[in-house]
Amino acid sequence: MKIISLMKIIFFLIFVTSGITISAQTMNLNKNDFDEAYSSYKETTLTKRRFKHSTVVDLINKHQEESTLKIDQIGLSVQKRSIYKLTYGQGKKKVMLWSQMHGDEPTATMALFDLFNFLEGKDSRFQSLREILKSNLEVHFIPMLNPDGAEIYTRRNAQHIDLNRDARDTATPEGKLLRNQAELIKPQFGFNLHDQNIYYNVPGTKTPVTISLLAPAYNWEREVNEVRGNAMKIIAGMNQLLQDYIPGAIAKYDDEHSPRAFGDSFQKWGASTILIESGAFAGDPEKQEIRKLNFILILNSLLQIAQDSYQQFSISEYQHIPFNASQLHDVILRRVTTISHGLPLKIDIAIRRDEITEGEDYYTKGYIEDIGDLHDFYGYDDLDLTDFEFVEAKVYEKEFYRLSDLENVDIKALLKQGYAGVKINASEPKVLHYLPINVLSKSKLNTIRTLSLGKEANFFLKKNEEIQYAVINGYLIDLNQELPRNMKQIVR
Repeated sequence: MKIISLMKIIFFLIFVTSGITISAQTMNLNKNDFDEAYSSYKETTLTKRRFKHSTVVDLINKHQEESTLKIDQIGLSVQKRSIYKLTYGQGKKKVMLWSQMHGDEPTATMALFDLFNFLEGKDSRFQSLREILKSNLEVHFIPMLNPDGAEIYTRRNAQHIDLNRDARDTATPEGKLLRNQAELIKPQFGFNLHDQNIYYNVPGTKTPVTISLLAPAYNWEREVNEVRGNAMKIIAGMNQLLQDYIPGAIAKYDDEHSPRAFGDSFQKWGASTILIESGAFAGDPEKQEIRKLNFILILNSLLQIAQDSYQQFSISEYQHIPFNASQLHDVILRRVTTISHGLPLKIDIAIRRDEITEGEDYYTKGYIEDIGDLHDFYGYDDLDLTDFEFVEAKVYEKEFYRLSDLENVDIKALLKQGYAGVKINASEPKVLHYLPINVLSKSKLNTIRTLSLGKEANFFLKKNEEIQYAVINGYLIDLNQELPRNMKQIVR
């Protein structure tokens, strides 16, 4: 007995000196631990959110060289791309995670490869954590369930089916695969990993929701049984952890029951299922900060499941998390003066920018989303323009030969004169650029003679007869500041 007690003391001292705290029952990681784990094991080949199936295959092949993760090809997509499962641990508690069932929702896929690096790490700093996970859990990861959608960065699979609405019929090969794995593994816990659009906000604020969470309902009544209750407790722990990183930027996803959705179905099948939706973080268009949050949330949740420490949280804590609101736009311009049908009008203007895939990159298309009283809505760029007047856009008369000729042009001077577009003679359509002006290989720019819903957002705003703001392809540009050079544009 004395030998056993001495071993316990040594075990305790190891954790204290390593910075990881442990009680008699549970291990706990602090913010510094998570930050160090992420920075040490981040998969450095993934720097952009648009990557293809071939990148995933290359990374999985790299992990084939290790023995920690068991790797299996478990099926093929519609277009015959391989779908893989990676398995970790030999414990009794079975956990199943799947990502990118929507091809344009890759944030969690990046985080899973960070986690794979961590699980295969050899350093002693986190080795005891790995041993806890390995001995208590059997974790099954399916990264990139929809490789065909990922190939062209679109939501649905090659058959134009939303895989997250195929749990009941399982009409698609990818849907069949996921359901078959659920029946084979019979997980007690499930993680459904997604991205949500960037226009959700925390109710009553202009704060974008960075992480949205949900314990999906398993029936129309949204009842809470032990299975769903455990998912709620895990989410309550996630919310507490996230307050150290993104305080006030967490919400719940809509919990209306959908019997054809996989999250709701896993909950019904007996797996305590957690939906993680990666939203928006200011200044993080490639979602690298949100990727880190996914890594931290998943790692901490696995640790809590391994130790049953999620039971310290209550269902009521989950219920106090607010639901998403949907009141955000890219730009809101308030109290703009214009003329409509010969009558003076003072209005708010909301603008959104759509992403359009071009090769392995994308460009944006800005358009008028709403007009009128928008007091209850918010913009990432949100500006009171009382006393400013709407000015139509023009195209500069002089033609340039090629795109590179514009590098030496005083674009700000053109914008201040109301020119929203320039023409080039050389035929260079579909070439991406970052200039703060529209570049046309055609003869004219579609100007906005009246503010109309769905029309391109290209116009100016003047005060005291001086143009001070430009709206170019939905981007708001302050002409009293240095011009941006990071706009995602294309030669048209």
